[in-house]
Amino acid sequence: MTGINYAWSALGGDPSLLSRVTTVTRESTLPAHLPVRQLARACVGVCALAAAELGARRTGAAEVPRVRVDDGAVATAFTSERHLLVDGRAPVQFAPLSRFWRAADGWVRTHANYPHHRARLLGALGLPEDASPEEVAARIAARPALEVEDTVYGAGGLAVALRSPGEWAAHEQAAEVAARPLIERRRLDAAHARVLPPLGAGAAPLLPAAGLRVLDLTRVLAGPVATRTLGLLGADVLRLDAPWLPELPDQHADTGFGKRSATLGLTTDRAAFEELLASADVVVTGYRPGALDRFGLSPEALAERRPGLVVAQVSAWGAYGPWGGRRGFDSLVQVATGIAEIEGTADRPGALPAQALDHGTGYLLAAGVLRALTERSHDGGSRSVRLALARTARWLTKEVEPGSGTGEPYAGPDAWLAETDSALGRLRYARPPVSFAGGPADWARPPVPWGSDAPRWA
Repeated sequence: MTGINYAWSALGGDPSLLSRVTTVTRESTLPAHLPVRQLARACVGVCALAAAELGARRTGAAEVPRVRVDDGAVATAFTSERHLLVDGRAPVQFAPLSRFWRAADGWVRTHANYPHHRARLLGALGLPEDASPEEVAARIAARPALEVEDTVYGAGGLAVALRSPGEWAAHEQAAEVAARPLIERRRLDAAHARVLPPLGAGAAPLLPAAGLRVLDLTRVLAGPVATRTLGLLGADVLRLDAPWLPELPDQHADTGFGKRSATLGLTTDRAAFEELLASADVVVTGYRPGALDRFGLSPEALAERRPGLVVAQVSAWGAYGPWGGRRGFDSLVQVATGIAEIEGTADRPGALPAQALDHGTGYLLAAGVLRALTERSHDGGSRSVRLALARTARWLTKEVEPGSGTGEPYAGPDAWLAETDSALGRLRYARPPVSFAGGPADWARPPVPWGSDAPRWA
């Protein structure tokens, strides 16, 4: 089964609609040992098809608009954070302590882009806050990789020991991941169908998510990619962050297109959150599993207060198994699941040509939301959609079929880059890859400064 067929089936989509998808193949994009290009194409393709399907439903069209997936647009979007320029300045992708380190018996990768993660890493290693990368290297080199992983995790930091594909397959978390579908979809109750307001026939552009309200409680990177896509499709997306947990500015700029941004404390501003929830259509969360449950934000609790809601969740390792409560990022999932070994050399681990687990899972999450909205319009019910980067990694390493053929030439990303003015400055950015007949070519609004909007609907 090809990648797009597999993903569309996982979404519960009508297989006959796959004939509406056309692909422009460009073989030199996203080069890797693993079939990254095929995965990326499939994730964007099913997202565009789900958008077109919902658009047809809301306009009453007899036929779903045609979808076009161009590998050039997909590859550019999957590396959007690398193409971003803010007033001509390129962002720093990884902090000095976010990298591979040699351990006494192998390799470890750490993630310390956020100040609190950096502090926890250094504390776990018994180093002062001003420790240099050289001091960190010396401390890790003296300890076994698994010991570093356990010690840093125990301190609330982020470090993962390099594993081979075979070592990961033998891990209990890998077995839990393999037992789950690529996209976990549930109907939570039998709430009456919430009727979506119809869209005018021939509306230009066709915005399948127009009029929908999306609460965005996500961070780095898959969740924000999903909500950025819903914003492209016309949704009123309101990102909420705790006032004491600011986002990295450049990361916020890259994933903030099509959204507004507000701060809100779930304990101090609870009434304001409940007011937002009372008229929300979708809630998307990207915190580690269980972290928001104590605030009454589990899918079941949210649906009880807002029947008919679609709740979408994304995590690194999945909401199950011994690692179900662990934090994680794309780079760390690559290291644990054997991808870094596959993409590396005999001397050093490697990485995928993009944060493909993050971006791919983000487009799948958006597709899951869109399909849930279409299904809800038929037979009602609150819906839950759940994905995990580790499950996407399994799809990439075990289930995606490599492509064949030469395809069209690829001259680089320039054809899929654009510029715009914003409150953040002059931005160069990757244009959206989700494309269907009559659909939007770009976001209607550029990103705004973090926390600059009031926590209310537009």
